[in-house]
Amino acid sequence: MIVLGIILIVLGLVVPALSILKTIGIILLVVGLVLLLLGSSGRALGGRKHWY
Repeated sequence: MIVLGIILIVLGLVVPALSILKTIGIILLVVGLVLLLLGSSGRALGGRKHWY
């Protein structure tokens, strides 16, 4: 999810007509980082110990 967010941010910067991609990329990046932090702290996410 983090990689997809970075790719969408780059595409949004390269193609200014598709600026919505930049917004979606930022949202995916933030959600991915939150999931990464919660998963690495050992907290169960969605009833799972590991979030794939």
